[in-house]
Amino acid sequence: MSRNIIVLGAGMVGVSVAWHLARRGHDVTLVDRREPGLETSFGNAGIIQREAVRPYAFPRDIGTLLRVLPNREVDIRYRPTGMVSAAGPLLNYWLNSGGERYARIVEEWASLIMRCQDAHAPMIEAAGAEALVRKGGWLELYRTRKEFDERLEEAKENHERFGVEYEVLDAEALYAKEPHLAKGLIGAIHWTQPWMVSDPGGLVQAYARSFAEQGGHVMQASVEEVHQVGTGWRVKTSEGALEADQVVVAMGPWSGELLGKLGMNVPLFVKRGYHMHYSAEEGATLNHWVMDAEKGFLLEPMRAGIRLTTGAELADLDSPPQYKQLAAAEKVARKLFPLGKRRDAQPWKGARPCMPDMKPVIGPAPGKEGLWLAFGHGHQGFTLGPATGELLAQMMDGEEPAVEMAPFRVDRF
Repeated sequence: MSRNIIVLGAGMVGVSVAWHLARRGHDVTLVDRREPGLETSFGNAGIIQREAVRPYAFPRDIGTLLRVLPNREVDIRYRPTGMVSAAGPLLNYWLNSGGERYARIVEEWASLIMRCQDAHAPMIEAAGAEALVRKGGWLELYRTRKEFDERLEEAKENHERFGVEYEVLDAEALYAKEPHLAKGLIGAIHWTQPWMVSDPGGLVQAYARSFAEQGGHVMQASVEEVHQVGTGWRVKTSEGALEADQVVVAMGPWSGELLGKLGMNVPLFVKRGYHMHYSAEEGATLNHWVMDAEKGFLLEPMRAGIRLTTGAELADLDSPPQYKQLAAAEKVARKLFPLGKRRDAQPWKGARPCMPDMKPVIGPAPGKEGLWLAFGHGHQGFTLGPATGELLAQMMDGEEPAVEMAPFRVDRF
């Protein structure tokens, strides 16, 4: 039976949820203060990461913690105020990042990741977005034998357990693929399954247009209040009030604040990130997305130029930007590849919505009939948006979802 549904948040997750619901014949309105795909989904590395079967764990070894402590690294930086305000979730993040807890989380997380491309494929086709997507994988670069060998052991296990495909490149094979990288690399892992997207925000926008072509409504407005009214819901926005049978909260890092107003305390924290686009020096080309695994940044040849994306900054969501991490990454990146001039007027800043057990929240809000949740995907909202939309739509229509969803319910906390 068709229902009137409001989806709050027009990033990859929200757009994907709306797309799947509209495809099932529901009357869906997608609401965001900005146009689709212009917040967190805009600024990521643009990889649909089939190989990412292990979520990013909090460092637990003493060597890494001592390395990060001076707060000068490329891969991880922190603001003391952000660490204090998120102390509880961060402690639980640390506890969940090792031993039996992490082993169980990997199994649950991988069940989503393994669906990512099957979920993206029909949306790419319906949106006519094939030109944005390049298949063939990306390269994870290594400088030292110890780090390389440890990662290869993990890759072998991931292949055996989760079907992850990869090729091992020695230095000669690597430089044959990327001749303009600086010398000194000992090899790389070529993850062959992932799909790369030359304009991540553009793909979200293409999905949103496909949603509208199915009869969906896109509304650009700020969400001010959400209230349960009788058997339905009322959403007050800057452009007027909306009423619906059901509401989906897919507002990424802003989801926790909204749910707090409804009396729900979710342990959401953010990992912020930055990016900048560059030209290449004359004659230099970058053929693949590449990650400097031991430094913690990525370079991606995109439509807008070569994008440099940083690692994680642990800080409050609304703290002013601090570009030292990007500057440090740029300094190292220029030694790896001959980057030219900056192309953007200023760096982009975004925030990844994270949960302390590294798994997203997908499912119903307990005690609030008709309210559904889809947020907290950490580094993988771009990868997992379509799978989330597919699974949540199945749940909302009373079907048995394709994946066991109990591990992703919000009442696990």
